[in-house]
Amino acid sequence: MKDLQQWRDGDSFGDLLKRRGVTRREFLTFCGKMAALIGVGGVFGGSKTAFAQELAGRLEAARRPSVVYLQLQECTGCVESLLRSASTPVEELVLEQISLDYNELLMAPSGEAAEQALASAQTKPHLLLVNGSVPLKDGGVYCTIGGRSARDVLERAAANATAVVAIGACAEYGCVQAASPNPTGAVGVADVIRDRPVVNISGCPPIAETISATLTYFLAYGHTPPLDGLGRPLFAYGQRIHDKCPRRASFDAGQFAERFDDQNARLGHCLYKLGCKGPATFAPCATIEWNDGVSFPIKAGHPCLGCTERHFYDRMTPFYRRLPGITVPGLGVEATANTIGVAAVAASVAAVAVHSAATVIAKHRARRAEPESLPLAVLGDREEPGVKQKEKEKDS
Repeated sequence: MKDLQQWRDGDSFGDLLKRRGVTRREFLTFCGKMAALIGVGGVFGGSKTAFAQELAGRLEAARRPSVVYLQLQECTGCVESLLRSASTPVEELVLEQISLDYNELLMAPSGEAAEQALASAQTKPHLLLVNGSVPLKDGGVYCTIGGRSARDVLERAAANATAVVAIGACAEYGCVQAASPNPTGAVGVADVIRDRPVVNISGCPPIAETISATLTYFLAYGHTPPLDGLGRPLFAYGQRIHDKCPRRASFDAGQFAERFDDQNARLGHCLYKLGCKGPATFAPCATIEWNDGVSFPIKAGHPCLGCTERHFYDRMTPFYRRLPGITVPGLGVEATANTIGVAAVAASVAAVAVHSAATVIAKHRARRAEPESLPLAVLGDREEPGVKQKEKEKDS
C-alpha cells in the first residue's frame, strides 16, 4: 500500500494521482482553484474554465522536479507562510508535486547529514527556492551555514539551477536587513545571481497561495507566469491594493478614520489618514486575502504597510502617518485616486532619496500590454542564460 503513495521512475503527476485514488473531479477542482488564482489579475485572456482545463492537462503530464530550498538571512516567516497554504497544502506540495531535496527547516536530517543532502542535490538540475537576504559586508560573516557564507551557499546551489525563485522581500532586495544603514550589507538574490532567471515573489511574507500558484505554473508550463518590471508574477502584483480595497468607496467619498477608535474607524471607513500605503502598493492581498480568504490587514482594520514594495521600511515609514506631500481630497474621484497612487509613491521615494517608484508603476502598465515570462534555463545551452521568452496571451 505504501508503494502506491510514492513516486516511481518515469512517473508523471497524473500517474501518481491515479495510484493514490484521486478522482478526476477532485483534480479538476484543484486546477480550477489554481486557474482562478493565477487569472485573478486579468493577465490571461479567455475563459477561466478553459484555462483550468489546459492547466489540468499540462499538470497531469508534469514530471516531479528536484527542489533545493535555501534559508539565508531571514526569520523563517516566508516558509511559515507556505506551510499555511490553503490551495496547495504543504504535504501535497512537498510530497506529491516536488521533490524537496533540501530545506533546513523542514527536513529531518541535521548537521553533516543535511550538508551531504545539499551537496548531492545541487549537483543535478533543480529548481532553487530562496528565503532571506545575502549579507556581503565583512566577507559575509553575518550569516554562515555549515561554516560557509550565505553568498557561497547560494552561488553553489545556483550553479546547476534551472531557475531561481526569490521568495519574500528579504530574498528580493534585502528587506529590513537592507534598511538604512544596512549594517550587514544585505542584498537580494538577483544582486548575486546574474547568469540565470530570478523570479521575485515579494512580501513580508508573501501570501502562501502566491507561492504555491507560482510553483504550480512552473510545473505545468516549464516557465514562469508573465512577470512585471521587477520580475514578479503579474497575476499577483499587477494591481494596487487600492484598486480592489473594500474601503475604496469611503476613500472616493472622502470618509476617513482619523484615529483607530473613532466612529469612522468603527464604520469601516478608509484608513489612508492612519498611514495606509494601499495607493502605492502592488499586491494581491485584497483579492486573495490570507488564511484561505478570511481577511487581510485593511479588512481587519489595520493600514497597509506596503511590504511588497522595494525598500518599504525606508520609504513607507512612519507606518502610521500618511505618505508625505499629499493632500487628502474632501471628495475623491477615480482620477484623484489614481493621481494620489502615483504621487504617493513618488513623494515617499523622494523623501528618502531612492529611485522613483512612479517608474515602477509605468513598467507595470507597459508589462500588462506585453507580459513576459522567463524560461527554465536549459543547462546544456548557457550561451544566453538570461534571455527572456515573450509569451503573448490572447485578449479576452
